[in-house]
Amino acid sequence: MAGPAYVMLEDLRCVCDGRNCERALGENDLMLRMTTDAGERRAYECACGAVTVTVVR
Repeated sequence: MAGPAYVMLEDLRCVCDGRNCERALGENDLMLRMTTDAGERRAYECACGAVTVTVVR
């Protein structure tokens, strides 16, 4: 049986979603932050050229 289907909040991190890339993304990689009533969207650009978007509600 597989492990728990949850992740502790302190274990969450932003990583690149590019093919064969899992670099950690931080404030230096943050290119765009947009806040709306629905939450915050962040776009990160990795050194590999991929863009990863996160959504926080």
